[in-house]
Amino acid sequence: MVSYHTAKEIPNYWAYARRYVLQDRMFAPVDSWTLPAHLFLVSGWSASCEGPYRPMTCRSDVSLLEEATLAKNHHGRPIYAWTDITWLLHRYNVSWAYYVDDSTCLHEPCGRTKGGTVVVQNPLPNFADVHETNQLDNVTFHSEYYEAARTGRLPSVSWVMPGRGYSEHPNNGESLARGQAHVTRIVNAAMRGPDWLSTAIFVTWDDWGGFYDHVRPPRVDINGFGLRVPGLMISPWARSGFIDSQTLSFDAYLKLIEDRFLGGRRLDPKTDGRPDSRPTVRESLPILGDLAREFDFTQEPLPPLILDPAGGR
Repeated sequence: MVSYHTAKEIPNYWAYARRYVLQDRMFAPVDSWTLPAHLFLVSGWSASCEGPYRPMTCRSDVSLLEEATLAKNHHGRPIYAWTDITWLLHRYNVSWAYYVDDSTCLHEPCGRTKGGTVVVQNPLPNFADVHETNQLDNVTFHSEYYEAARTGRLPSVSWVMPGRGYSEHPNNGESLARGQAHVTRIVNAAMRGPDWLSTAIFVTWDDWGGFYDHVRPPRVDINGFGLRVPGLMISPWARSGFIDSQTLSFDAYLKLIEDRFLGGRRLDPKTDGRPDSRPTVRESLPILGDLAREFDFTQEPLPPLILDPAGGR
């Protein structure tokens, strides 16, 4: 059976795509599931390691079933030894935060919980370098995001994760409407705040999610890419109504962060000061597009598009 969602079902996502930028060739970074996708989102790699403080022992792994169990039972303890982007952000004094649902158990063994952001969508507390640089407190709650947006104190780099019940995972029967409402509240908060004129919001989905796509993903290394996923860019400086057909992946987010805030420095074992054994510096792949092309800083800034989280203007 083939199905799809119409503008009537997802009016806010449709409105963002029409006003701002739609990415129609955004690929998941790996043909796998949620945990590897989120590891790529923050580090450009997914691996298993012989020891949590031995980055040169890591080897590519896109299943990570054992690591997922370890993360659930030892959340907040080092599991992932390779280097993530927060290493460079800390080294060059770039502010960041990773926001999760307020009912999430953050840094302790959590056992079974009924709410919050699931552990596999919150991997940074399990990275050894986050512990080495004392940055665990940068993983915090949605309520902190809303306050930072309201007062103009958003960090330079932010990730905002959904919680259980509104992450739009079809196999869990989660509501698309609840997920859209969550995204709308996050976007509205940024648009209403004093940081709007210096903001770019990227919205995407972490993996294939039960869908089928007719576009064959490019093969860039032993890990990916995976199937196409939806992608949006929302900013006052977005090329309004632009459809970006560059080949993109989550690696493009890291590339933009590195170009904008780190002077083009990459998560590269040869240069980042914390070598690991990753097979590819994904941000440097010739096939990877440049998200900077989605902006036009010569135009008049686009006004905020405040939408009703319930699905209407």
